[in-house]
Amino acid sequence: MSLDLLLDDMTGSEPFERLLLERARPVLGRAEAGSDVVVASLARALDAPVLAVAPGPPEAEVLARGVTAFLGHDRVALFPSWEALPYEGISPSPETAGRRSQAARSLRRASGPFALVAPAHAVLQGIVPTLGETEPLLLATGATLPPDVLAERLVGLGYARADVVEHRGEFAVRGGIVDVFPGTARRPVRAELFGDEIESLREFVPATQLSTARVGAVEVHPVRELLTTPELRERAGRLAPRFVDRFRDQLTRFADGLAFEGMEGLAPLLFDRLPNLAELMPRGSWAVLVQARRTLDRARQAVEESEALAEASGWFGPPVARPLPEALAGLTELHLSEFAEGVDLGLDGWGSAKGNAPELARRMADLSSRGYRLVVAASGHGSLERAREVLAERGLRLGDPGDVMAVEAELSGGFVFAPGKLAVATEEDLFGSRRHTRTAPRIARRRTDAVAMELEPGDYAVHRIHGVGRFLGIQRRAVAGAERDYMVLEYAAGDRLSVPTDQVGMVAKYVGGEEPRLHRLGTSDWARTTAKVKRAVRDMAGELVRLYSVRMSVPGHAFGADTPWQREMEDAFPFEETRDQLAAVDEVKRDMETPKPMDRLICGDVGYGKTEIAVRAAFKAVMDGKQVAVLVPTTLLAEQHSVTFSERFAPFPVTVAMLSRFLSPAEQKRVVDDVKAGKVDVVIGTHRLISGDVAFHDLGLVVVDEEQRFGVAHKERLKKLRTSVDVLTMSATPIPRTLEMALTGIRDMSVVDTPPEDRQPVLTYVGPYEEGMALGAVRRELLRGGQVFWVHNRVATVDRQAGWIAEEIPEARIAVAHGQMDEALLEKQMMRFWDRDADVLVCTTIIESGLDVPSANTLVVDRADRLGLSQMYQLRGRVGRSHERAFSYFFFPPVSQLTEEAHERLATISRHTALGSGFQIALRDLEIRGAGNLLGAEQHGHIAAVGFDTYARLLREAVADLRGEPLPVEREVKIDLPLKAYIPVGWVGQEALRLELYRAIATAGDHQRLDEVRAEAVDRYGRLPEEVETLLAVASLRITGLELGVQEITTYRDQVRVKPVALAEADALALAERVGAATYHAATSTLNLLPAGERGAELARWVERALRAAARAREAASVTG
Repeated sequence: MSLDLLLDDMTGSEPFERLLLERARPVLGRAEAGSDVVVASLARALDAPVLAVAPGPPEAEVLARGVTAFLGHDRVALFPSWEALPYEGISPSPETAGRRSQAARSLRRASGPFALVAPAHAVLQGIVPTLGETEPLLLATGATLPPDVLAERLVGLGYARADVVEHRGEFAVRGGIVDVFPGTARRPVRAELFGDEIESLREFVPATQLSTARVGAVEVHPVRELLTTPELRERAGRLAPRFVDRFRDQLTRFADGLAFEGMEGLAPLLFDRLPNLAELMPRGSWAVLVQARRTLDRARQAVEESEALAEASGWFGPPVARPLPEALAGLTELHLSEFAEGVDLGLDGWGSAKGNAPELARRMADLSSRGYRLVVAASGHGSLERAREVLAERGLRLGDPGDVMAVEAELSGGFVFAPGKLAVATEEDLFGSRRHTRTAPRIARRRTDAVAMELEPGDYAVHRIHGVGRFLGIQRRAVAGAERDYMVLEYAAGDRLSVPTDQVGMVAKYVGGEEPRLHRLGTSDWARTTAKVKRAVRDMAGELVRLYSVRMSVPGHAFGADTPWQREMEDAFPFEETRDQLAAVDEVKRDMETPKPMDRLICGDVGYGKTEIAVRAAFKAVMDGKQVAVLVPTTLLAEQHSVTFSERFAPFPVTVAMLSRFLSPAEQKRVVDDVKAGKVDVVIGTHRLISGDVAFHDLGLVVVDEEQRFGVAHKERLKKLRTSVDVLTMSATPIPRTLEMALTGIRDMSVVDTPPEDRQPVLTYVGPYEEGMALGAVRRELLRGGQVFWVHNRVATVDRQAGWIAEEIPEARIAVAHGQMDEALLEKQMMRFWDRDADVLVCTTIIESGLDVPSANTLVVDRADRLGLSQMYQLRGRVGRSHERAFSYFFFPPVSQLTEEAHERLATISRHTALGSGFQIALRDLEIRGAGNLLGAEQHGHIAAVGFDTYARLLREAVADLRGEPLPVEREVKIDLPLKAYIPVGWVGQEALRLELYRAIATAGDHQRLDEVRAEAVDRYGRLPEEVETLLAVASLRITGLELGVQEITTYRDQVRVKPVALAEADALALAERVGAATYHAATSTLNLLPAGERGAELARWVERALRAAARAREAASVTG
């Protein structure tokens, strides 16, 4: 059923008609709930576009989703505001610019009912007069568009050229392949051209760079609002001499056709006048101010803030933001209020029944008996199913048009509309509001390590045989008719080693410490180092193997298979699961269903979805009649988990309780008694849970979060628990995949390392401390309804700093947190911030891990020169955790001298703003810490000595040896044929990408994987050049050679010699018939082949066919023999 049918009830009602006839201006209307239905009804009644103004961005998004449920996608557009104020010198993100352009274009072409939804800030700010007029570029299969023209068009729309497309607003051209990430698209697209025609168009995943699905066409909207058109460039050139300082500089750069950060700030100088959004609306249109009083207050604040910033930044052009009444001049204003004022539209909320499913069902049954039409709206099928059960208890049938209609839609909230005898309830009305859930992130497949971690010239590298050297780059060499690339490594005393690219698997990037010691070539230096690490690793692996075998011999509870309710609860998950998550959930359930105590570790960064795995495991245990204890190190985490578990289990008869010091002694005693009596199914708490007085009725599962943060005594208590109940441990300190693989079979681990795809890079400013800029950053974040971390890393003066901020920004609510505080007070302050009772958290680096506050999207660090690189990355990781644009400011004192190291660290953090590069460096540092937590801190030095990859390999070998498993024998085939086998620079320009492809080809262990590598290369870079075809043919020959035990394939004069090949005399005779001119030398086990003029890839394929024929001849002889 569609919700648009309900609009007739609204538009035909007496209060709504009174509203339309109201003569007072602005029109005042009371609607306690259902603002989305009012906006949609007004657009329908007027048969014209309506402008809906919300207080801020979050409210605008919710309103837009609600109006869309009534009018449909084509008749609603959301016009987002800039993330920064004008004059700040920050451009809107490509996504924001693209969505604004698309929304303005939709409005310009709209006819009939249409709603444009915008936050107040976006309505006040002047816009470029041409916004929405630029035709989007249409890419469609079969269209003719030369690659160079396409690139030119994309640059004209504000897109930036990149090596690898990972973010919106980027494009890359590689031969006949053009990748582009449109500002408004869900995923980037890859256009493959044949000549000038687009032959195919495919979506691809930025993290893996691999195509996922074909698309017929895609619209590419501009990602800059101010485009460098010839007319504007000419005007900028004329204006530049009239100005001084930065304005002259910026106008000159614009006149030269350059795109740069903050260029949109020139718009007021380049145009005579910037119109407001309202001026794009047809004459006589209506504007609806939702939550009118809040919207007017926010708008007033935004104008004051904008004026203050204009003054501080020395702006002398016309004001960019106008007061709201002025910005809406010419439109009929409708102010919607929750209070008793104006025309009462008869729209009421559910009051005290909201979030109380039985009470709401009772109210709905009562309304039904009084002739009301009932509707339940939910965003997912699982929630509708649960609503059906709740309503059935009251005799109401969901999905039956005569009883209760069911709709999958996202409304801002339900309402009771007495004049039209209509009642709508949402899943939030039934089961309580979701806190902290935000738009579902789109999920990437796990980032292949190579994309982010490939060697760059200057990096340290570890060669398996020769040890640690420095990678200098790739060099091409031609020797005796053969042409190939070599990796060049430099060792101590200037020694150099050239490694053929088919042996790239022998070389790994060094990860393990700050500055490793380079080894000497031709000495036993490296052998001594690895022998020492081997001994240490063997001792540690022995202990792990012993613990594992003890656990395997103890009986435990085997849980039953999933129940229907389990599936229902999992269906209601508001996000799309990642592959890692699903795999981990399956592994956990499998462990629980076996009659051995589970002991599984789940690793992954905050925000990667570990909690949901625990939620599903806990629900499974409860469905089997068992109790669950969730153990966390801090009260704040207990509160966060309590909210999550309660929300997810709300629709089901599961009792969740929290035990922490924030409860009074009487409340604590009640929870302890209920746990003992079996009245509580899931109890969440700090180490208080494993203190002596807490006894369980029937404990089946213990979930431990951040075990490394517990003390020794608590860890011992947990060790005892592990032998009898299932234990699931979660750690936010990531563990590298290589280590996970090394521990397979002795430690059950699941690694969740897929980042949500929608995370944007954090805009990072590094510079001398400026009071105005720092305070401006805080004010801007508060204006968009967000929160701020202010890091002041001196406990002695942190309170003084907080007092100063409070004086400067009186409206900000401030909390203070540092490590020397009383623990209870510290947690109380953190809780205030998490509960959004504080806007600014002034703190030391105590926040660097574990705190997940999605609404905090600005970070100010006032003495960044005193922090380590890893600390800075960790701190920056606290913001940008939702799809909001995030800002981080790393300040250093303007007068004091920076040390060389501090300068280098600050330069690095400002350079690595993308999620990939910098994030990876921090991740590696964390992973080493994670390895220390898992294996013991003393292993840290061993990891630093040999690098992570070598350490993991030695550990893997030690484990296999202790378990009596044979170690895989590493063999190599020497192939020396006169072939040009390399990756041309003209086909793949970036050295790191070439090296990544070489590594993929060299490490392909079988023909199937080699075929996958070929397909990936064609997908990413287009048709394969002859040299790459040859490279792949040689790789295929190597795999076949390994399968057949061959060690060497070389040329001698015009022959190809293969050895060793074991053939009996009879086999050799049979071979001569199968392969022309083949001879066999039994004494040296050498097969001599005489090619008939084959060259390049064909020669390698011909030799491979001959080898297979030799193998078949041997098989045939053995069968007949």
